[in-house]
Formats: sequence, structure tokens, C-alpha cells
Amino acid sequence: MSDAPFRESDLRSNVPDPAFDWRRVAYLVHVSRALDRLEEERLVPERKVLYQFSARGHDMAQILLGSRLTDRHDAAGGYYRSRPLLLALGVPLADALGSGMGRAGGYSDGRDIGVVFNYPNPGGCPALPMAGGVGAQYTPTAGWAQAIDYHRKVLGDRAYDKAVAVVLGGDASVATNGFWSALTMATTLELPMLFYIEDNGFGISVPSTVQTPGGDIGRNLSGFAGLEIFSGDGTEPAEAGRLIDRALGHVRGRHGPALLRLTVPRLQGHSAQDTQAYKSSEVVEAEWARDPLPRLRSHLVGSLLDEGEWESIAAEAEAAVAAACAEAEARGPSDPEAVTAHLFYEGEMQQRGGQWTRGYRAPRSTETPRPEGQRLNMGSAIRRTLDQELALNKRMVLFGEDIGPKGGVHGVTLGLQERHGSDRVFDTSLSEEGIVGRAVGMALAGLLPVPEIQFRKYAEPALEQINDCGTIRWRTRNRFAAPMVLRMPVGFLRCGDPWHSQTNEVQFLHNPGWMVAVPSNAEDAVGLLRSALRGNDPTVFLEHRAMLDDAWARRPWPGDDYVLPFGRARKVTEGDDISLVAWGAMVPRCEAAAKAAGISADLIDLRTLMPWDREAVLESVRRTRRCLIVHEDLRTAGFGAEIAAVVADEAFLDLDAPVSRLTMPDIPSPHAPVLLDWAVPSVAKIQAKIEELVRF
Repeated sequence: MSDAPFRESDLRSNVPDPAFDWRRVAYLVHVSRALDRLEEERLVPERKVLYQFSARGHDMAQILLGSRLTDRHDAAGGYYRSRPLLLALGVPLADALGSGMGRAGGYSDGRDIGVVFNYPNPGGCPALPMAGGVGAQYTPTAGWAQAIDYHRKVLGDRAYDKAVAVVLGGDASVATNGFWSALTMATTLELPMLFYIEDNGFGISVPSTVQTPGGDIGRNLSGFAGLEIFSGDGTEPAEAGRLIDRALGHVRGRHGPALLRLTVPRLQGHSAQDTQAYKSSEVVEAEWARDPLPRLRSHLVGSLLDEGEWESIAAEAEAAVAAACAEAEARGPSDPEAVTAHLFYEGEMQQRGGQWTRGYRAPRSTETPRPEGQRLNMGSAIRRTLDQELALNKRMVLFGEDIGPKGGVHGVTLGLQERHGSDRVFDTSLSEEGIVGRAVGMALAGLLPVPEIQFRKYAEPALEQINDCGTIRWRTRNRFAAPMVLRMPVGFLRCGDPWHSQTNEVQFLHNPGWMVAVPSNAEDAVGLLRSALRGNDPTVFLEHRAMLDDAWARRPWPGDDYVLPFGRARKVTEGDDISLVAWGAMVPRCEAAAKAAGISADLIDLRTLMPWDREAVLESVRRTRRCLIVHEDLRTAGFGAEIAAVVADEAFLDLDAPVSRLTMPDIPSPHAPVLLDWAVPSVAKIQAKIEELVRF
């Protein structure tokens, strides 16, 4: 970074700034153009590339930016038009091209479209795993920025003193929830984060004036507290370079976050399929008049390069792209038989992300509970486990809405901030997307985030980030992973309602890559939570509100080193007449119902739904020859349907009665207790169903 004083006249100086390697910049711009041209003219027509997004017009400024991300703890979060940045970070050309061709290797081994990139870049600035959703890059990048501060302040690592997180986005993305959530995080926490906005005037076909009033997000945010604004022309080499240095200098100097808006032309359509019919010929002509490549040539030829050197650089780039294309095509397609690998950790360590890649070693543990002391309710057991793991693991951070001084709306985190400090246990702004998105960035940066969503229904705004997080390991071919433990209260508590009493656990089973735990009692909650906190996969940990202080759920403390592996069901009672399968708050109701009916029942508490203990269920059903599945979620497409299908597929000939389910009807949770009691499977209804099946 240049330390020379800034003068406004420098923005359009005709003398190339010696702080930049202009020969490399020129080479990479030519490479980017050659890649775009090859795809547009040959690979797309030949259908070897199915999704193509040209960076032409955006390329020069991105390459200037990427050349300044030199701190090994920097990180960049990009979007589908950010390939020039990747080139500047050093991504191999065969990966940059072959990923779009769906070839083996590359960003994802053919699992994702080529513009959805990632680049671990060991020892250098990584390109964080991108997602396909517009604006989805903002909050994870903010999480990386917060992790930079955490490494500095809490872990005392001075190597992070000058590190920054940079997020790239187009002008249309400033309308998204992710942008505003990340902006709130960056400014309220004074994070070392640069928002780099490429304003080309259009979001596909929609003008930027529809995305933000007046079409200038920089001007609109000029009064936003705690945010420094830089704005200028991204097609003028001197101006773009100087603005990039000023913006990064502001952030690296720990003066707070900054937003840099550069105007650039989008010289092709949104994608290869976009004809740009919505643009007039005058608009297209004006855009091409602002092509940064001729401006770069004018800036360099005659001052730093001669004409022959410029042409030689262009020819070198063409040759490199041709060689990369040959290498990519020689790779062949990826192996279909391997496409299910790397959904979860399988023993092969990811390159980046999670505490395991940063030297974490789990303390001694045992799968055998050693009960001690008085019985604890489930809420107290969860709190004690979080407290213990926070004390043992300085990489662990706990956050969410109202979890600090208040201790959470259910009291589960009470006293933890006082014990461990507000850097490690803290309240967040009211943005579920921001809560989960920042957790993704923190996990990618080597921390163990433990975010809380206050009620299950409030997870809906975060579902994009939840889905993206779960698929990171799979879609990056085990290059990245973002392990975390996402805590979430579910279910009824004395009364219900459509907003605070939802379970809908099946939603998370349709988000690949997440482990899912649903403990019914204090002992299981301790073992499963500790297992998740010491694991290497993202985990949804569902805490049933009715069980947090339920007398049945109370258990003695199972020991400071007790862990319970996922996928291992528990036999609550053993019997020969019927198999009852349940989880969460339905487990004690099933036990009471079987006892009231005087039926010898095998009661199976699944404890985890991903994975779930298929063998325990099948073994039981083959012996009792009857199966009743009871859950609180809705009937249609509830998880009970999956269990019933497996039993029907694999134990049909062993059955003496139809596989049956007892669930909520397909309605939201009602508020009035009398309505709730009717809707949720009651002991009486479960008893009646047990008796019916045994008589069948």
C-alpha cells in the first residue's frame, strides 16, 4: 500500500502508479478477455459451457483490487462476475475455465456452475465459497471480518492486525437483505470490511434506479454512521487504482468499514443468454466508449510499455488461455459414482474452515454417562455444557438476539456473558440472515460459532444462508467447510401460536449437509450438544421449549466428558407388542400412553434425525411386527413419512398391521390451550392408536 499523500489530481494522473505491477495487470485483463471470448465464441455454442457471465468492463478494476489483497489473513467474498478477482489471486487458469465446463477438479468437481467459485489459496487471500443467490456473499464476509477482530482481540494473534475482508457486489445487490444486514454489522462493530460495489447500471434488465433511489448507493449512504464512502470511475486506471488504495488503506488502518462504488460498463449481457434487447443502441454505444481495456492501453503505452510490449502481453495471454483450455478439456468429466462424497466430514480434512484446521483437539471424552449430583432440567444442562465448552475452547463464540444480559428468552444462556465476556457471548442485531451468515464467515475463518435463532419460525429469513452453509463442503469438493452449532427452540410451551411454536424439523433435513439433533431430556442434550461442539460438521440443535423445564426430562449431570454420537437411538422402554418411534416432547407422551394402555411397547427415542438410527427401528419393528410413529410436526411430508417409507420398503413382510403415524394436522400451531391440546398428539390419542394397532 502506497504511503504517499493523496492529491485529487492523482486520480487521473497519466503516470502509472509504481505501487501496482502494471504488466501483470495488463496480462490478467487480457487473460480475462480471452477467457470470455473463448467461452462466448466457442464453448457456449458447443454447449461445453452452460452458464456464462462475462466480466468484460468489470475486469480491470477487479484485477487492481485483487492485486492489493496481499495479507495472508485477508479474504474476499465475490459473486458471479468476479472471475477477474480470482485471476489476480492466482487461481489456475485451467480451473478458472474448466470449472465452467463442469470438468473434473476445478472449483467443485462439476458439482456447481463455474461462476459459483471458491479458492482456498493456502498462505494467501482466499476467495470464500460463493453462493448462487444475489447478496448471499455479504454476511459471510462480515463474519470473516468479525473473526479478524476476534483473532486479534481475544486470541491475541497480531498477525491479523492489518487483515481485511472485502466483499464484491453489483449495484442490484444493494437492495438485498444480506447487504443491509452486513452493513449494520460492519458499522456497529467497526469491522475491517470493504464493500466493493460495481455499478454497471443494470440488474439483469432492471436499471439501478429501481434498486436504489437515484441509482447511486454511495451518495445515498453518505450519512450512514461509521461508514467511509469512496466513489469514482472504475474504467480509468489511475482513478480506480488510487481509490482502491485509499479505501483499503482506510480499512487496514482500522478506521472502520468503507464502501467503494466504482462505475463500470457491462459490455455484454447479464449472461450469454441475455440479448440486451432492453438497451437502446445509444446506451450500448456509450458503454463501449467506456471500455477500460483501451484506457489501460493508453495509460501504459508510451509511459511504461511500448506498442510491441503491449502486443506481446496480449499474445502471451491468448496462448495461456489456449493451453488452459486444452488442459481443462483433457481432464474429462467428473466421476458420477463420487458425487455423493463430502456431504459430511468423512475423515479427509477440508483445506479451510472450522476449528479442526486450526489445530483444535477435542478434550478426552467418553460415550458412557457417569451420572452425578441432583437431577437437572434440560435448560440448565444445556447452559452448563455451553459454559464448560466455552471455558475449554477459546475459539467458541455464542451469539444471537437477547442471549447476553437477558440470558435468552428461555433463560438458557443466563450468566454466560458475565462469565466469558461480551466478545465471546454477545447480542446481535435483529437479522436472522445476519446471525447465520456471520456464523458462516466466522467458521470459515477457523472459529466455532454457536448462533441462536430465538424461535424456530424466525429461522425463515436465514434459510438461504442455512442452505448455503450445509452445502459448502459438498459443492467445494471438501476444499471448505463451515462447522457450527445452530441452536433453536422449537415447539409449544403451555400454549401455542403460528410464530413461536413451530417444529418443522423436516425443513433442515431438506437442507443437505446439516446434522440435526432433537434431544428429549437433559442427559441426551448434554451428550449431543458436546458432540456437536467438538465435531466438524454444521449442526442444527433443536431445544423443545416444553422440555426445557419438564420434570420427565430432568436427569443427573452425565459427566464433564460425556459425548453422545449422532445416529444412535435410545430404547426408553422395551416390549414385544408394538414399536413406538418418537423424538422431542412426544417421547414422554408415548411412554405414558403405552403405560396407560397396559401395552408392552418398544419405545424408541431417535434423538437425532440426521442421521437417524434406521437399524434400531427396523430391528424393533421386525420383532414387534407393528409400528406407530408419533411427532409434533405436520402430517403431510413430515419426517414420520420417511420413517414409514423405510419400514414399508425394508420390513413390509414382517408387519401384522399397517405402519401408522400420529401427528399434528396440517395446520399452524393454534394459540388457545384448548385448541393446542386438540391439535398436538395427546397421551389419550396416542393410547387409542396403540390399542387400535395392537388389536388389528
